[in-house]
Amino acid sequence: MVKEPTQKDWNEFWKRDGSAGDFYHSSDTIIENLLSVTDVRGLRILEIGAGTGGDSINLSKMGARVVALDYSEDVLKKVKTVIRNSGVSLDLMRGDGTNLPFPDECFDLIFHQGLLEHFKKPQTLVDENIRVLKKGGYLLIDVPQKYHLWTVVKHILIPLNMWIAGWETQFSVGALRKIYRDNRLTIVREYGYWLVPSFFYRLLRETLKWIGIKLPLYPGSIPLLGKLRKSLRSFLIKRPLSLHTFVSIGIIGKKE
Repeated sequence: MVKEPTQKDWNEFWKRDGSAGDFYHSSDTIIENLLSVTDVRGLRILEIGAGTGGDSINLSKMGARVVALDYSEDVLKKVKTVIRNSGVSLDLMRGDGTNLPFPDECFDLIFHQGLLEHFKKPQTLVDENIRVLKKGGYLLIDVPQKYHLWTVVKHILIPLNMWIAGWETQFSVGALRKIYRDNRLTIVREYGYWLVPSFFYRLLRETLKWIGIKLPLYPGSIPLLGKLRKSLRSFLIKRPLSLHTFVSIGIIGKKE
């Protein structure tokens, strides 16, 4: 039986490559969407499952007061090195997202990306999100989207114990909306994003790691092809159907 990843699993995951800069993250996407609904300056913000801390570091540079919480001691050590070199003020804390060490209603904004899908009972995490979020505050949840080739590959690899982060699930747009409605959060923004670089390049990169070959994070680009892909994405992203094609989706809701 495949179980939820433990602290030991996460420590092993973050030890794989030895460098915080060798992991993909979506800082631009997360921050762009947060800035579309609120000014982060002066806000008290909590990132749960902070990983390598890219989002938290950038928000701190913008004037937010950020707490970055993660279950893995190893990844927090990596983040310490990064913030030491960047000169930002950022509070790091090891903790469990389902048992947050904070009083009720103490954060203006809470967000997590690539986290909820690792809980077989996701409501336990959402309950804590809502408990420590102030009235009028924002919650951003970013998760894998259900209808994608990534989901097929993932569910082949998980039983073989070959998936990059142990067990995880995924959410349709409707399922994620239901979480917000059931918890009386008013949805103020929905978004999604495709993979850059592509799914196939990432799959190739992860496969080659198993035999000791390490490709760069991003492949070289072909100018004409890159321009065509950018134009197509700009067209599709404005259509409602795109929410069912993204590799990941996110919703920002407000606690009334």
